[in-house]
Amino acid sequence: MSGSPSSSSGSEEEDEGIDSYRKGGYHAVRIADNFSAGRYIAQKKLGWGQFSTVWLAYDTESSKYVALKIQKSAPQFSQAAIHEIEILSAVAAGDPSNDKCTVRLVDHFKHAGPNGQHLCMVLEFLGDSLLSLIKYNRYKGLEFHRVREISRCILTALDYLHRELRIIHTDLKPENILLCSNINPSKDPIRSGVTPVLERPEGNPNGGVVISSIEKRLKQRAKRAVARISERRIGMGGGVGRTPKPPRILDGIDFTCKVVDFGNACWADSPIAEEIQTRQYRAPEVILQSGYSFAADIWSFACTAFELATGEMMFTPKTGQGFSEDEDHLAMMMEFLGKIPRKIATSGARSKEYFDRYGDLKRIRRLKYGSIDRLLVDKYKFSDADAREFAGFLSPMLDFDPDKRPTAQQCLQHPWLNADSETSRLNAGMNDLEIKAKK
Repeated sequence: MSGSPSSSSGSEEEDEGIDSYRKGGYHAVRIADNFSAGRYIAQKKLGWGQFSTVWLAYDTESSKYVALKIQKSAPQFSQAAIHEIEILSAVAAGDPSNDKCTVRLVDHFKHAGPNGQHLCMVLEFLGDSLLSLIKYNRYKGLEFHRVREISRCILTALDYLHRELRIIHTDLKPENILLCSNINPSKDPIRSGVTPVLERPEGNPNGGVVISSIEKRLKQRAKRAVARISERRIGMGGGVGRTPKPPRILDGIDFTCKVVDFGNACWADSPIAEEIQTRQYRAPEVILQSGYSFAADIWSFACTAFELATGEMMFTPKTGQGFSEDEDHLAMMMEFLGKIPRKIATSGARSKEYFDRYGDLKRIRRLKYGSIDRLLVDKYKFSDADAREFAGFLSPMLDFDPDKRPTAQQCLQHPWLNADSETSRLNAGMNDLEIKAKK
């Protein structure tokens, strides 16, 4: 993971730790530090990834907030940044009107610091990730019209990347899709009208950022410990009679979003790695190592759409007694989607590890076959009609044969995705008839 480049949610779980602030590692940033000859002024840390830290910065030239991604300085990280800049430059160049739902590269430069020379990328500032939205919504599914709105944005981005640029994202997931503004307006520097910090606040010593990161980590650990204790109490009967939290009101949130984090993206004609994608969103052809292309992103999108509608991941494989995480993942896929065709099951470089020559799993024998629509009805309490229609949208994208999956362009034409506009057209038609009848 190279870090969600313009996320304002940051990494909520852990901090990056002090150990990596050394030669070849991260660049230590303080509030009001300036970059690129004073053009960009650091405001606050947004997040971090394995390769970089991300800061909210103020662009004094455009008078806008931006996300400043500062790569670690070791050569391998610089190489990764050069690749990402190349991809992002192509993405920006092909989208002059900025309407393809992909994060925009504003600028890039080198910054010399005590730990070496760091490549920096300046990206448009965006809001919270879809993962933050799912958490904010208390892991409940979003209403269909919101799932559709978000899905249209993601598929617009994938259609642009795949068809026009021949780029595979390779790591599509809720964390790497950002809303165009924050869920909470008070945390949004643009909507809250906060004044940018242009000079270093008094009493912020050199190690300020490191000290505050330690304090923050200790506070997070303490919070988690308290949460675990209260969970145990509820489990022991201490929560009897507690009313469940009411559903969140999501009105006022802007659901337009953009695909971000192109650190692992590649050109279709030169794939960069055999193993791509975050585990839960990984396509079967990647597990089996039978070659991948644009259809791998389509699989990840279907997993993401399912998660938006249900609040839970579609696949959460685990290692078990006598079988690996990969095998559990393949078994789960078959339980939801039916048996993998023998031709597909035996076509990959790693097929023999998992399947016998008949296309059956070697170590997981008893599978409970079901279907997506049954799962949606039985576990998530969808109506039969809603489950059937949503499963009709998802199922083609989850075909075990990547060649049979629809393209992003075809997905955008799917009736389920356009049901909102169809309903509004019907309603408009009914209103017209009523008006005429009254006349």
